[in-house]
Amino acid sequence: MQIPTADLCLEGGIEVKGLHIIADLYNCQKGELLASSAHLRELCVKACRDVGLTVLGDHFYQFDGAEVGTQDGGATGAVVLAESHLAIHTWPERDGATLDVYVCNYTADNTQKAESVYQALIKALKPGDVMIERVQRGRDLPVKRVA
Repeated sequence: MQIPTADLCLEGGIEVKGLHIIADLYNCQKGELLASSAHLRELCVKACRDVGLTVLGDHFYQFDGAEVGTQDGGATGAVVLAESHLAIHTWPERDGATLDVYVCNYTADNTQKAESVYQALIKALKPGDVMIERVQRGRDLPVKRVA
């Protein structure tokens, strides 16, 4: 499948289109990645850095189980990138996760980097089924004229 790439600049404006990958992951492999915010953070930050995205910060949160002592709580987290963001939310009791990877193409075409981050997370979480949507975001912004 050919992934569309965005033009970086158009005459008269700045092209900031980016790729937004939105995915629901079902029947993921049970384990620490679904139940541990620390392990999930390590995976997400590494995936972003490994492809050359600029990590500005991150925040991950660990939820308690729905019933004390009966199940692991999920985790939620976000990695803020100079190029945009990655967000992930897990439900270990349902073996599922939702994933959101968005990169803008302001200074370079980061489409392949977004796809590579997505693939790294899919490889680690090992879902049995995925619902995915790829959205081209943004439009031409006019160049600010200096008076």
